[in-house]
Amino acid sequence: MPETTFTDATQPLFRDDAYLSTCEARVTGINARGGIELDRTVFYATGGGQPGDTGTLKLADGRDLAIDATVFGETKGRIVHVPSGDAPLPVIGETLTAHIDWERRYRHMRMHTALHIICAVLKTQISGCQIGDMESRIDLNIPEPPDKQAVQNAVMRAIEADHAISTEWITDAELDANPGLVKSMSVQPPRGSGLVRLVRIGENFDLQPCGGTHVKSTREIGSLLVTKIENKGRQNRRIRIRLDT
Repeated sequence: MPETTFTDATQPLFRDDAYLSTCEARVTGINARGGIELDRTVFYATGGGQPGDTGTLKLADGRDLAIDATVFGETKGRIVHVPSGDAPLPVIGETLTAHIDWERRYRHMRMHTALHIICAVLKTQISGCQIGDMESRIDLNIPEPPDKQAVQNAVMRAIEADHAISTEWITDAELDANPGLVKSMSVQPPRGSGLVRLVRIGENFDLQPCGGTHVKSTREIGSLLVTKIENKGRQNRRIRIRLDT
């Protein structure tokens, strides 16, 4: 199948409202592997340790096309929806309705926010993370393993404090002037548009660049269990968590 090109980037509706679960969109391209590109989407594309969304695209003929993964395309700004199997694809210009698997996404939102809290509680840098709907992990630059119960208690205090979570934007220059905002050692915030998105927890609990999806308040995370803390190198400690509800 030849690749079809287009000029406009995909509008990432999830970036401004993570609670949107559906939207109308227009097909703007089909890539060489059958991936579907839309002018706008509620599907989060894999990045920052958070998996891409799954769900369905309801086509103009009434069919539901299952989407197994969502990734960024080779061209910057384009999001690709990867369909399941060999079902017939929509045509370019077609208007359809996108629906994410909301239950899975919401668990990712709770998990992702919980990992921010762990980083803030331990006041250190992140060397890696992997978010799942059942279990997640975060790797932190810590010389000695922290006490598991102490981490559990501190995280639950932050959750129960019901801190509000919001996003804001700063310029690349403002980020350069405040390098301490960057908590990740392995992945730098995306640059090039001139603006960087920050996620804030409470007034002063945590503030760091992040393009992922998050809940609106820490209390939405619910009961959380720190299941294991592992040594993964001289200064790398892996903390595993799961949602208890």
